[in-house]
Amino acid sequence: MPATTSASVDDQLISSRSPLTGWPAVVSVMLGIFAIVTTEILPIGLLTSIGSSFTVSDGMAGLMMTMPGFLAAIAAPLVTTATARFDRRLMLCVFMLLLALANFLAAAAPDYWLVLTSRVMVGITIGGFWSIGAGLAERLVPPASVGRATAVIFSAVPLGSVLGVPMGTLVGDLAGWRTAFALMGVLAVGVLVMLLLFVPPLPPVHATRLSVLGGMLRNSGTRFALLLTFLVVLAHFGAYTYVTPFLERVTHAGDGLVTAFLLLYGAAGILGNFLGGAWVARYPRTVFGLAAGLIAAATLLLPTLGRWEAGAVLLLVVWGVAYGAVPVASQTWFAKSAPHAPEAASVLFTASFQATISLGALVGGAVLDRTSPSAVMLLGGCTAALMVLAVGTRFAERLPGPDCKGRP
Repeated sequence: MPATTSASVDDQLISSRSPLTGWPAVVSVMLGIFAIVTTEILPIGLLTSIGSSFTVSDGMAGLMMTMPGFLAAIAAPLVTTATARFDRRLMLCVFMLLLALANFLAAAAPDYWLVLTSRVMVGITIGGFWSIGAGLAERLVPPASVGRATAVIFSAVPLGSVLGVPMGTLVGDLAGWRTAFALMGVLAVGVLVMLLLFVPPLPPVHATRLSVLGGMLRNSGTRFALLLTFLVVLAHFGAYTYVTPFLERVTHAGDGLVTAFLLLYGAAGILGNFLGGAWVARYPRTVFGLAAGLIAAATLLLPTLGRWEAGAVLLLVVWGVAYGAVPVASQTWFAKSAPHAPEAASVLFTASFQATISLGALVGGAVLDRTSPSAVMLLGGCTAALMVLAVGTRFAERLPGPDCKGRP
């Protein structure tokens, strides 16, 4: 269908709806992304118990975090271009079905390689669903509501990021790690039903081509966004993927206490998300740099102060507040660097974020198997400090950036 025809049909449909009609569709997409993000990071809090079930090391168990991110980074641009002629609603449903099957497979897997197979399915889902769903707000609600609808959709990222680990850990402690994956499968099925009920047919309007993505990489603002995202996400997931082994071996916290600590981290992350969201539109450089600085401070101090429970919980709260602001800061930087191509910016944000999540988990796992959980935290802190240095250097040189009237 020609782009102009599809766009005009969207305009007619939106204008004929009640102001509240499109919001169930927006919430459906948001819950889909929430289910995806939560599924992706679910193994962090369950790492030790899953590894014990299959007699694999913590570093090997970390492959559950490594594989989805790398596959999502590849799937984001490829799926966006390969499915350009397919109805967006159909593709969202296909990917949500794939997520449900992945979770049920993990819950029932008798061997570790089947768990890894399920994580391959999760990676494809992440890259496909996110790249399509992130830019749908303007097709679901009237123009006056697009900003709020976009904020609702993007809120799934920090909410899933900060709640996924403590929720999974709590369920794992109460009923076993397989139950946690099974419940995520049930959630995915529920979201699939919501997508079928509330999201209208969405024929393709315009496609993001690989040439557009290549053009964006020639933009200095986009390249700097990639650098900052790489450093801070590498620092965070290189350390946070293995926070459970740290709390068990260094803080000597029991299962119940680890769950409580992670729940406090999650609550702090929600606070950080709202604080960062309130300021990032006006001061993205400041918010991004401050978040990285707090992550650096928390992880560098954990090997010392984290030996005591009070010190560990205090630093986890600081870490949670800091990371809660990272996804919204990164996405805002990408968007301001390419205001003419929002979908392409979303693809690059997704690809860079996911690839770095995997690399962080891979590097952290290798360091953990060869050294100690404390060394993993120190490595994460040094990497976050490099990101702060990069932001400070950019500010000192007074190069154009998003804090300069929004120009990349």
